[in-house]
Order: sequence, then structure tokens, then C-alpha cells
Amino acid sequence: DRVLVRIKDLTVEKADEEVWVRGRIHTSRAKGKQCFLVLRQQQFNIQALVAVGQHASKQMVKFAANITKESIVDIEGVVRKAYQKIGGCTQQDVELHVQRIYVISSAEPRLPLQLDDAVRPEVEGEEDGRATVNQDTRLDNRIIDLRTSTSQAIFCLQSGICQLFRETLIRKGFVEIQTPKIISAASEGGANVFTVSYFKTSAYLAQSPQLYKQMCICADFEKVFCIGPVFRAEDSNTHRHLTEFVGLDIEMAFNYHYHEVVDEIADTLVQIFKGLQERFQTEIQTVSKQFPCEPFKFLEPTLRLEYREGVAMLREAGVEMGDEEDLSTPNEKLLGRLVKEKYDTDFYILDKYPLAVRPFYTMPDPANPKTSNSYDMFMRGEEILSGAQRIHDPQLLTERAKHHGIDLEKIKAYIDSFRFGAPPHAGGGIGLERVTMLYLGLHNVRQTSMFPRDPKRLTP
Repeated sequence: DRVLVRIKDLTVEKADEEVWVRGRIHTSRAKGKQCFLVLRQQQFNIQALVAVGQHASKQMVKFAANITKESIVDIEGVVRKAYQKIGGCTQQDVELHVQRIYVISSAEPRLPLQLDDAVRPEVEGEEDGRATVNQDTRLDNRIIDLRTSTSQAIFCLQSGICQLFRETLIRKGFVEIQTPKIISAASEGGANVFTVSYFKTSAYLAQSPQLYKQMCICADFEKVFCIGPVFRAEDSNTHRHLTEFVGLDIEMAFNYHYHEVVDEIADTLVQIFKGLQERFQTEIQTVSKQFPCEPFKFLEPTLRLEYREGVAMLREAGVEMGDEEDLSTPNEKLLGRLVKEKYDTDFYILDKYPLAVRPFYTMPDPANPKTSNSYDMFMRGEEILSGAQRIHDPQLLTERAKHHGIDLEKIKAYIDSFRFGAPPHAGGGIGLERVTMLYLGLHNVRQTSMFPRDPKRLTP
């Protein structure tokens, strides 16, 4: 009749209560007539004691000591206040005195990696000669790696980002939509698409939901967002590129100026950052134990610089680049450091990009034919959102598509959707895995992709 209790809820308030707990055996250590177990659930663990006495025989102690690591067990026992803090456990003030123990699912004796090694900071391992686990080993054995307290915290926080994104936009009057992932033409106008067989013809995996978001704006939805997979056939083996990632996408009609949309997106991200600070401190601290990082800083309202101002800052720092040249990754990072030094923020907007480096559907700046009404947003010196005011005039859109060498027949349905009256609108796409990585100060996007896909990895 006992109720299953979560380890995180086992505190001194539950002292002397009889409880039933299910978890994994993290470690076991036999000592005379006693066996000490560490029982784990996600990021939380507790010490459990099996001791010869009224409720446990010598055989039970021996049985407990021989349960393999990572086996799932049910424990019935009594919560007792600890005489001293229990190091290495999240529940340091109490321990569980075991009365009965049942093995629900036994793990094989030999594990492909040890969880204690997988959560050890690399610097610590180097200093004392203890093992750490490299990235390929982690990803080859992702099921085990995802059990670590660090991975559990990363993906709980990532879930929180999606939740806060959805909450904030619904509160702002946005409608959540679902868009096709199999499309007839390359949505970004480039060649970096995955081609798939589609009955007697070919189709592509969507690089972005952006064209369909725009169609919804033309259909008078006014404010829309979606959360879904995005595919990029780029042979980029970098710390921040994946061939499949989760896009958090926004599109919105505006009344007077595209900055209405820029401000709305920036505020949405700020609300996410604030929500993470308020709701996910345990997860942030868990990750920082293995990957120490300065807390993420942002301003309200968000700092917005024009592209030319960013170029000027880089030139002052000794970088040589043209007015219409796109930012390279090293220059992005350098600009991020310069902005942090000058404005003390890890999050900022770069506005008015050169028209030459943006996609065909980007609205030119009416005041300057060489610039555009487009913007990127950055966290810790790396781009996490690319957006723009979209061209809503079919004639201008056709001209820009021709200029980019795009087959008009393949985007006919897209251009036609603007022929029946389209409001001025803008939007952008955010990479979920990058936001998670950069907020936590991690060094590789594969750490924040549950089952990453890149040019060299298609499994697990």
C-alpha cells in the first residue's frame, strides 16, 4: 500500500517514514555486516544502508552487494536522518535504511563506460590521472551517457527552453503551427538540401519552415510559431553544426516597422533566460560542476547594434574586412568578446546586414540599397537566430529570386501566396541545441543534441 516516492523528495521532513523507492544502483560497497548502496534517479541520489538485523540477514547483505551497477531495483525502507553530511549524494541529510530489496531489471556486469568517469571534469581527470570519457565513446553509448547527472540536467533545461518559448509566445497571442518537412523545392534557395525519393519524383527535407510560416501570415494568422526538426545537408564538422536540429521558429505581421518583430523575438528570448534562472537553478548548478562557466548575462531591453557598428568594432581591434563581407566564425566570436567587454552582455542583436549575404526573400533596406532589413541574434559570440523582414511584394520577390538564380517554377506556389494581398511581416529561426549549449557555456552542440546527426554520425 506504500506510495512510490521520488529521491529528490526524501528530506529530513520525511525522517522515520517508511517509503518505497525505485532507482538504479549507482555504486555498492560491502563492509562487514553492512552494504552501502547509492540509489540514483536522474540527477538525484541517496545512500541506502543494508545492515544485518531485524529486517536483513547476512544473505540479504551479500545479495545487495552483488547487484550489478545500473540495475533497476525497488527498495522498501525507513528514511533516517544522517549523523553527518553524506558526501557524493544530492540527499546529504538523510539515508535510507533498507528492509526489502527487489531487482526489477538486472544490468550486465560490464558497462561500456563508468558514469563516475563520465561526469568527472576533464581538468580533474588530467590532474590526478583518473579516467574521463571522450565524446565519441559517449555518443556510441548514448543511452548510458544520458543517465549521467550532467546529461539529465542538460535535457531537463532544454525541455524548459521549449516550455518557456511556447508559454511566452502563447501569452503574446501567437498561434502554434505544424509545417511540412517534405517539400518540393529548397526552402533557403541553396544546394545544401537532402533529396529524398517521393514516388515517381524527388522531394527535399525542409531546411526551414519559413516559407510555410509566411504563407500562414498571408492567411491572416498574424503571429505564428512552430517547434520542429530542421535539416541541413552541410558537410560541416564543427562544434556548432548538425545536419538535423530542432528549430524554434517565429513569424509575425507588423504595423509600422520590422523592429516590432525584432523586439518581440528579443523579449521572448529574455523571458526564456529569466525563466531558466528562476526555475532551473538545480540543473544549471549540476552542469557547472562538470563544465564550470560564468553565469549568462543579458540586458533589458536587449542591446541592438547595426552591422556597420559591429564591423567598426572589429576594425578597431585590428580585423580587416569589407563593408559587405559576412562575419566569419572567428570574427563572430571576437565581436562577442568585444561586446561583452564594452556592454557587459552575452546576448545582443546585430541589425542591417549587407543585402549581398542574405537569402533572396530578404527585404532590401529602402534607405540603402546595399543593406537589408535583416538581423542576427548572438549568445556568447555565436549566432543563435537569423531573421529578416520578408519581401511580401510578388514582383520584387520574383526579381530577387532571379538575381539569386533560383528556378521560379519550383517556388511558384510560394510567390503566388503573395499575389492575393500579404501584410508586411518578419521572423526568424532559433537553433534549440545552440541556445542550450551557449546558455550553459558548453563547448559542443553534440552535448545538447540527444541523438546528434552530423556528416559522420547516423547512429544511434
